[in-house]
Amino acid sequence: MFRGFYTVASGMLSQQRKTEMLTNNMSNANTPGYKADQASMRAFPKMLLERMDSTSIPTEKALSLPFNQKVGALNTGVYMQEAIPSFLQGDLQETGRNLDIALLDVSMPTNEKTGSVGSVFLTVEGADGNPRYTRNGNLTVNGNGFLTTNSGFYILDENGERIRLDSERFTIGEKGQIVAGENIVASLGVGYSDNPNRLVKQGDGLFATEGNVPLPNAYEENDVSFTTKQGFLERSNVDASRTMTDMLSAYRAFEANQKVLQAYDRSMEKAANEIGRVN
Repeated sequence: MFRGFYTVASGMLSQQRKTEMLTNNMSNANTPGYKADQASMRAFPKMLLERMDSTSIPTEKALSLPFNQKVGALNTGVYMQEAIPSFLQGDLQETGRNLDIALLDVSMPTNEKTGSVGSVFLTVEGADGNPRYTRNGNLTVNGNGFLTTNSGFYILDENGERIRLDSERFTIGEKGQIVAGENIVASLGVGYSDNPNRLVKQGDGLFATEGNVPLPNAYEENDVSFTTKQGFLERSNVDASRTMTDMLSAYRAFEANQKVLQAYDRSMEKAANEIGRVN
């Protein structure tokens, strides 16, 4: 009976965490470059139940041989193992703003070992000085003339240096070259990950690598093809209608587990108040 309480509780907790994840996706539906999380649900290891029994052998000493009879497997609950971002390309939205930049995946190779499709990211200097990566190209120029994200993180060039501009009058070519007047000021730092699922999602639309190891330079990858589009933003890849449907499904699953829990509670109440009563 108590095992049932734990099983139902695990189901409620997993659906609650899934709902929180979907709510976060919905709240970022209009965040440029946001990558929607997907829930990975896993069951706890199964338990094999066996019934202990014995059989009697008709002999003079009446031998009794014990044996175990298999009853079957029992699942003990479920949990949300992790939230995995989806790195599908979001729709491009034209803004006409000079400081808006979108990365467009043209041709990304597939990792033969994992089956995941690679992706490219703008290189950003994190608060700790280590490189971070983002698809949010909603940029600005700070008071010192450095190109930054709206959250204040410095955009880096392909050499890992901060990009300083004399004004906001510049153009960005399809390969990330920043041109002011007739001079190429810098090239946007673009990193390539052949397995984006290994990136660690952080706040402000940033991703970190394991051990803060810099991603390879996307310009030097032969099979990688991408373009940078000035005056455009990559929208979030959140599917609002599907997210709402998934939220309703998670809520109904939570409610179903809740009703089972109430049934267990009534059974325990009856066992304590009626079956265990001493007349």
